[in-house]
Amino acid sequence: MNPLESNKDYQNYVDQKSPNSPILKNCFNAFWVGGLICSIGQIIMNFCKYRGLDTDMAGTITSIILIAISAFLTGINWFNKIGKFAGAGSLVPITGFSNSIVSPSMEYKSEGYVMGVGAKMFTVAGPVLVFGISASILVGIFYLIFNTQGITLV
Repeated sequence: MNPLESNKDYQNYVDQKSPNSPILKNCFNAFWVGGLICSIGQIIMNFCKYRGLDTDMAGTITSIILIAISAFLTGINWFNKIGKFAGAGSLVPITGFSNSIVSPSMEYKSEGYVMGVGAKMFTVAGPVLVFGISASILVGIFYLIFNTQGITLV
């Protein structure tokens, strides 16, 4: 039997057995849950501004509160349920980042605080941090080179 034909046969078999994903429903759920998370963040920020904080401090407090809520929901295993329902909508950057830090910490807690929690905390978020920081350094160097040549980039 030709291997290419067996791959086609296998793919046909998988396509027959796999349920179709309700893409429109998934997109709608991601949209409204992500919007709800952002709306909660906006409500927190507006409340902080109402209490007399400036925009920078209100934004900082809003971020801290959203991180804490996400970490708490991850700790009681609700964030995973929200994630299964909303998909990418629950991964609004700050809440998804908090979840990606807390989840491995909880999973490896049994290995101890140093080799478990400390070592495994950034298994998911670590590469994001490394590539994000590296990209920002490269962009900064690029900007420095062109900015000293008298070329205005922004």
